[in-house]
Amino acid sequence: MSVRTPDPNSGWLSDGELAEIRRRLPLLYVEAVPVRVDGLGQVVEVGVLLRVGPSGTIARTLVSGRVMYGETLRDALFRHLEKDLGPMAFPQLPASPVPFQVAEYFPLPGVSPFYDERQHAVSLAYVVPVTGTCEPRQDALELTWMTPQEAASNAVADDMEGGRGGLLRSALASVGRLL
Repeated sequence: MSVRTPDPNSGWLSDGELAEIRRRLPLLYVEAVPVRVDGLGQVVEVGVLLRVGPSGTIARTLVSGRVMYGETLRDALFRHLEKDLGPMAFPQLPASPVPFQVAEYFPLPGVSPFYDERQHAVSLAYVVPVTGTCEPRQDALELTWMTPQEAASNAVADDMEGGRGGLLRSALASVGRLL
């Protein structure tokens, strides 16, 4: 019996296929809150991206993206961290694939704290330390490093899309940095 290797291109969908699937099925995503930690492992900085959103507005957000067919959660996390932060970010992926939170995004506001006008999506969210140089790529305009207190502020939450300000606060709480 031979073991089949998944087709590495089978996870890519055309724009039309993706739009059709988004209308019919929830999609799986990963989200990452990039952080810098001190020698004791305490979070001292939080990275938040500035990006052009689906509606053309500029908003703060987190590293995020779909999990492709046949892709592990770790591989998806690494791919999206490298895509958004650059190849020299050197993320330290968690030893366990257990997220700090599962966020469910709905296309209708008010169903949950998380909203995405394009789709119903389920996102597994992680706090990921990065040790290298971060240079935003793709559609990320910039990466802003801030203290945990600044990241937890109402001003930052108000600038974030789809309820991600609440997700960021949950990330900070999960690492003991929400005051």
